[in-house]
Amino acid sequence: MKINLSYKGDEEFISVNENENKVEIDMRSASEKEHQSPTELLLSGLGACAAVEIVSMIKKRRKTFVDLKAEISGERREEHPKGFVKIHLKYIIYSPDLTNEEAERIVDLATTKYCSMAASLSAEQMHSFEIIRN
Repeated sequence: MKINLSYKGDEEFISVNENENKVEIDMRSASEKEHQSPTELLLSGLGACAAVEIVSMIKKRRKTFVDLKAEISGERREEHPKGFVKIHLKYIIYSPDLTNEEAERIVDLATTKYCSMAASLSAEQMHSFEIIRN
């Protein structure tokens, strides 16, 4: 895996992967922000990493999958480097027939066993879920 990063302007960069897919990154203040910051991208990537596993496992169990959303929050150190010390992943799963027991097992496996990003981070990680039955 390889990423090329290019300077776009003050506090702004473009990241390009081997397939030429681009992501714009900026570290501007909230009022000037146009793209996610590196730390926001980390949380986004972590959430998506486990989410793809959750969806796959729900479908493998032949449960009805309608949608999935996630709320990811992180707590950072006060001092530099201001790395994450705690991360909470909450998955909202839309399924009329997925049980709480199945969801607990699926979310636990996705976040603790199958997500390579989660395995790469030293921050304490917690997870939860909510099922919306529609």
